[in-house]
Amino acid sequence: MKFRILIVDDHEVVRVGLRRILDPMWEVCGEAANGREAIDKALELKPDLILMDLSMPLMDGMEAIRRIRKLGIPTIIVILSLHDATDQTKQVGADAWLLKDASAEQLNKTMWGLLNPGTVSEARRSPR
Repeated sequence: MKFRILIVDDHEVVRVGLRRILDPMWEVCGEAANGREAIDKALELKPDLILMDLSMPLMDGMEAIRRIRKLGIPTIIVILSLHDATDQTKQVGADAWLLKDASAEQLNKTMWGLLNPGTVSEARRSPR
């Protein structure tokens, strides 16, 4: 079974790069370039996991995560940011965060750990 991933980042080059480094066991079911699109895609596609940037136009990642949680969409959300997002992770209800300079191995291991509880994860997890 492939897990379905939604990639949310306002930079196309980042979205393309993420697609290329993700393990083949993940199915990228969609992409979004801002928080509003992320909410629409999350409702439509019902991904298992969302990789969410924080700084985006129209609606930032923090607000998008808040709204996704408020809608009750049962998805794992990983903040992927240039900056330490520990505080934001807890505030908005994300499951984990990684810095954008994380290795492909760290990203894939984090996703695997979140989608398969009980396995090792490199993420800075947030208690919900």
